Amino acid sequence: MMKLDVKEHRYYVSAAALFCFIFLMLVTPTIPQSQEYHKFADKRNLFGVPNTLNVISIFPFLVIGVIGFVLCLHGNYFGISLRGEVWGWIFFYAAVVATAFGSAHYHLKPDDARLVWDRLPVTVALTSVMVIFIIERIDERTGTAFLFPILMLSTVSIAYWRFFDDLRPYAFVQFIPFIAIPAMTVLLPPKYTHSIYWLWSAGFYLLSEIEEAADRKLYKWTHYIISGHTLKHMSAAMVPILLTLMLSRRSIKIESKDAGWKSYVSRKGLVLVV
Repeated sequence: MMKLDVKEHRYYVSAAALFCFIFLMLVTPTIPQSQEYHKFADKRNLFGVPNTLNVISIFPFLVIGVIGFVLCLHGNYFGISLRGEVWGWIFFYAAVVATAFGSAHYHLKPDDARLVWDRLPVTVALTSVMVIFIIERIDERTGTAFLFPILMLSTVSIAYWRFFDDLRPYAFVQFIPFIAIPAMTVLLPPKYTHSIYWLWSAGFYLLSEIEEAADRKLYKWTHYIISGHTLKHMSAAMVPILLTLMLSRRSIKIESKDAGWKSYVSRKGLVLVV
């Protein structure tokens, strides 16, 4: 069987993704932004802050985003071995920080214009993780080459929604990482240890989506103490928290099937053989 080189591999992946996108755009109807989305259950104004709990519950994103961003830049504390991964994680943590400001800005006065600054950094964070996964699990050069195009795609999907009132490209960009990352976690061999953190992160992300959909029901079930959307923020914040724990604990994983041994290269360069 003839083996494709890296450049051909990138072309085929790009062509397949483009085909899927065009096909979905042709067969699915336009999805406008519902204005009901902005009507959250908890509208309480505490301490002079509109929609208080929905605003302040985003604060953990700022804390973990700043911590992760600084550690990525400061002497490579996480021991990230590839340049593409470094850039991917830097964009991820920068997007997490931006999410804190963008979401707080939106929830102070929810409308379509402010929602842009909530959704854009979240989309950048998701697509950054997608690129990181391609680099780690598939091919470094392919993932690195896709970094800026995929980030641009996430930006274009938001712009398309805003100018044409059509959420389909945004939904496509959101859907692909949500399906592909757990699938690659299970099916493709990891380069690093502690990959279980990826699945825990995906679980909390799914939980946050469920909580958002049950915003009013959860608000009622908790006797109007906390709404589903506030719980969504708290669950979603667990994603960067868990990924930061993973980065701080993981080691490079090297296996030898013939010899029957495994070795783990720690962040300090020590090699442990099991």
